[in-house]
Amino acid sequence: MDFALNEPLERLRERVRAFVETHVLPAEARIIEEDRAGDDTTLRALQDRAREEGLWVPHLPPELGGQGLGPMGMAVAFREMGRSLVGPRVFNCDAPDQGNMDLLCAVATPAQRARYLEPLVDGRVTSGFSMTEPAPGAGADPSNLRTRARRDGDGWVLDGHKWYTTGGGRAAFLIVMARTSDEPRTGATLFLVDRDAPGVEHVRDIETMSEPLLAHREAEIRFHGVRLGPDAVLGEVGQGFALAQRRLVPARLTHCMRWLGLGDRALEACRDYVQRRTSFGRPLAEHQQIQVMIARAVADLHAGNLMTLHCAWMLERGLEREARVYSSMTKTHVARAVLRLLDDAIQMHGGLGISRDAPFGDWYRAMRPARIVDGPDEVHVMLVAREWLAGRVRCLW
Repeated sequence: MDFALNEPLERLRERVRAFVETHVLPAEARIIEEDRAGDDTTLRALQDRAREEGLWVPHLPPELGGQGLGPMGMAVAFREMGRSLVGPRVFNCDAPDQGNMDLLCAVATPAQRARYLEPLVDGRVTSGFSMTEPAPGAGADPSNLRTRARRDGDGWVLDGHKWYTTGGGRAAFLIVMARTSDEPRTGATLFLVDRDAPGVEHVRDIETMSEPLLAHREAEIRFHGVRLGPDAVLGEVGQGFALAQRRLVPARLTHCMRWLGLGDRALEACRDYVQRRTSFGRPLAEHQQIQVMIARAVADLHAGNLMTLHCAWMLERGLEREARVYSSMTKTHVARAVLRLLDDAIQMHGGLGISRDAPFGDWYRAMRPARIVDGPDEVHVMLVAREWLAGRVRCLW
């Protein structure tokens, strides 16, 4: 085993880290304030700067202006971007667009790439992925899928109800999962749907415990007899479940990369504070209970980094099917670990920690959905246990 980064990847990590520290973090509060007012002036300026420095969409292949990083490179770069909640958007590497770009790269037709992928890569538009439905529709169990597309001539008519379509309110287009037959494995299809198409209703942005930020606004959308041409099918008819899984496995991993960056930043803030804050005659850092929280957080982040890199290593070797269970392990561990770290950070900072003068409350609210999005903990735990009991998982690769 060799845990050293190759020289180009180490240089990229350093460049992304320096860009985040020098440009993103000082502008972070301004970007958030402007976003609340519907303005993106500062964000756009930083995006232009990221392009100029060759850091725009680095995960994409060179023919699309990226660096063709692959999962291992993404694990390194995305972790640095994730040190700020706005960081990934600066580099056009944020969810859901990043996962949608990867899926479109893999299966879109040339015409679909020109119409949807190229503007998305360029940052001219944003997108959404519409899979989750209100009860009794599809949530953690995709077999409950209710949204339906029926054939009409050589096209389709789409009817249904979705929610938690991240960024759907402002998106130019949506990737929509709809039922096209009652077959358990091949009964779903993905469709490319223009957000402003007749019959697409943006019901509302759902208020959640996390503050709305950039594309992270959860849209509720209804589809009322939306007419789609045959060219709206993404991939093949009946591939919806398989393509969603193809998108979700690496998407869970890229979430973990970004979350680990935020956890690292929070832990650094704790180190600075507990070393200078004195209580009961000595710095907080010398109190045993503080040391327990610090040591636990360090170990949790280290384990999360190793799990993420291992799963990325599997994906780079074409082991997508085998990596699925490891992505479940990683996503569950990292989400829980970063949330516990943030809770401990609040505790270590005392009264300051629960105030809005410190960022931990905002970060915690932004992170709490991590245990639900892309599959709740309980589903991932069930999958890991089932696969291990069946002898399909080893605790050492």
